[in-house]
Amino acid sequence: MPIEWKTYSTGSAFDELIEKTGKPRAWADSLSHDFSSLSDEELNAKRIASEVAIQSMGITFTVYNEEEGNSIDRAWPFDIIPRVIRKDEWRRIEQGLVQRVKALNLFIDDLYHKQRVIRDGVFPGELILNSKNFRNECVNVNPAGGIWAHICGSDLIRDNDGQMYVLEDNLRVPSGVSYMLENRAIMKRIFPELFKNYHIQPVDDYPEELYKRLAELSPRKRKNPEIVVLTPGIYNSAYFEHAYLAQQMGAELVEGRDLFVSDDDCVYMRTIDGPARVDVIYRRVDDLFLDPEVFHKDSTLGVPGLMRAWKKRKVSLANAPGAGVADDKVVYAFVPKLIKYYLGEEAKIPNVPTHLCIDKKERDYVLKNLDKLVVKAANESGGYGMLIGPQASKKEREHFANLIKHDPRNYIAQPLITLSTTPTLVDHHAEARHLDLRPFILSGKKTYVTTGGLTRVALKKGSTVVNSSQGGGSKDTWIVDVKDK
Repeated sequence: MPIEWKTYSTGSAFDELIEKTGKPRAWADSLSHDFSSLSDEELNAKRIASEVAIQSMGITFTVYNEEEGNSIDRAWPFDIIPRVIRKDEWRRIEQGLVQRVKALNLFIDDLYHKQRVIRDGVFPGELILNSKNFRNECVNVNPAGGIWAHICGSDLIRDNDGQMYVLEDNLRVPSGVSYMLENRAIMKRIFPELFKNYHIQPVDDYPEELYKRLAELSPRKRKNPEIVVLTPGIYNSAYFEHAYLAQQMGAELVEGRDLFVSDDDCVYMRTIDGPARVDVIYRRVDDLFLDPEVFHKDSTLGVPGLMRAWKKRKVSLANAPGAGVADDKVVYAFVPKLIKYYLGEEAKIPNVPTHLCIDKKERDYVLKNLDKLVVKAANESGGYGMLIGPQASKKEREHFANLIKHDPRNYIAQPLITLSTTPTLVDHHAEARHLDLRPFILSGKKTYVTTGGLTRVALKKGSTVVNSSQGGGSKDTWIVDVKDK
């Protein structure tokens, strides 16, 4: 039977598309009708078409098997029912993201220079002393334009109250934007009629906007600077994205062995026509592997002398080394204060309430309430280093209690947020599945925010873990002006 919204259960969560009454939200009534009018055969044909498109386009992600020590490439898990957000709401979210990234860039620059934020008592200095991502090698360095995090991906969630919250910020080497772009390409293939009927805001200008921000960083004032994407190689979980973005921007995809630093501290790329000077490196390699002269001496992923070339402004790096100091879940707890301190404004998008385990009073509270809280390691990602207390065993909670006691600086705790849901195709009917959203923000002379972002969805019933490496999938994200329909 076709999708019946009357039988669709939203459960206790806020559903993005369907009211508690079982009726589509007023602004999404037409779209809901379009999907409910599809027969089983049509829905199945659309689903199969999406799978064929994913295979033909070669859209994959890599999953690591820690026990066997290998990796597996899998087809990208995709759901054909889009996640829809009203354009007027998105404009407010966009303003909040611009505000947040601006404050974070000012914070990073301050930490590597005068550290006013510490002297003024707004941010505890001991957190920097124990930060895994503060790089002494970056102190007093002035990156081009004063920007450290040129590309940021901030994760957003919506709670039962319908309020959007920032869950975390990703400022080291944020990934996922290629899947956002490919999700849109898939939907245009299988639902061309919907793109005729609705004014869906575009996302395919991202590669062009990324190229513009990178070109601005060129130390040589050239019309067409030499931009490269530095990848760890084919075995990296985000290699598909590295190759995709390089191709879309018309940039070269390189590994560390393809580059070298000359005696005059310029970076060159090895080509069949001889060395070619590189102006900007969009690096997808972590700090500690960038330059064996400065960081891990046994790294084969980076380029000897790269930090020296960067410091002398002979080459630009995006994101800049050291930007990850703000990509820390402990720093996250201070972002509303940082916005107030640097910009004199209240945060437009709130944080999830956060307990810092470095504070004894809050640590004691966390240890007594592990069965009610979510505990996160400060610098882990991908759903790793995390305890979901209400779903964990007693043994797992005891293990995390010991971890917190041993290294309280490395842990925060938050209440378990019931992520919002949206209809997701299961067999031939729709079921509610939890989701989040990762928009991408590009900083340069102007700030650019994607219209929407990568919606990640927990495909397992009841699960709130949306990461693809742990059973999650994704949807296309539509920002729709309801007045246009």
